[in-house]
Amino acid sequence: MEELVPSLAAYLLILTRVTAFFVTLPLFSYRAIPSTQRIIFGALLAWAMVYTVDMPVLEINGAYLLLVVKEAMTGLFIGIIAFIVMSAIQIAGGFIDFQMGFAIANVIDPQTGAQSPLLGQFFNSLAILLLLALNGHHMLLDGIFYSYQFIPADQLWPAFGQEGMVDFVIRTFATSFAIAFQMSIPIVATLFLVDLALGITARAVPQLNIFVVGFPIKIGVSFIVLFIMMGVMVQMMKKLFEVMIISMRDLMLILGGG
Repeated sequence: MEELVPSLAAYLLILTRVTAFFVTLPLFSYRAIPSTQRIIFGALLAWAMVYTVDMPVLEINGAYLLLVVKEAMTGLFIGIIAFIVMSAIQIAGGFIDFQMGFAIANVIDPQTGAQSPLLGQFFNSLAILLLLALNGHHMLLDGIFYSYQFIPADQLWPAFGQEGMVDFVIRTFATSFAIAFQMSIPIVATLFLVDLALGITARAVPQLNIFVVGFPIKIGVSFIVLFIMMGVMVQMMKKLFEVMIISMRDLMLILGGG
């Protein structure tokens, strides 16, 4: 019984970080996956990790409750930083939809339950399929496992309130925004030139109803440019995945005091 209690304490501590990780982590936190399956998967993953992670002998006391809170915050923070990076795809779709005139036609994202732009939803679905094709979900699960090398389970107060962490989150968001801008700028710039040409046409030919003609032209040009630039979009998504993994590792280093 004396050996069972420390093992149970270690398992509950690992389960707390894993389940908190799944709450905010891209792909694993989507509503398309039933909550029951996520809980079962998290419990099985924590059960496998309790025999592979070097866990200290723990006792269930007041300090243990603080460790549980710390583990929950650690899992949430690491998942949120990955979610911030992945949200760049939605931002890029919003930029393009605004220029195309699709901004008024938002749809409900079945994965997050929030309203999403049309092309943002398309890019997000494409990114998820690309992430699965590149075994990115395996890398995300590796992040859960290797997080204990950077943030030990018995470390009571990680660097949640450090100034360096705030700067890191701001820089990560700025990097994600820059990648979103790079993904959308070919179509946005092309549509700006189309708007300029339509404005000149409206001034030259006042009898032409430019609003009736302009929307089909902009939509058609957008899809043509999107088809031509699809290879570039996929490469930018791969770069985004690299930024996501690196950001998760750097955040673990900061929280671990490294």
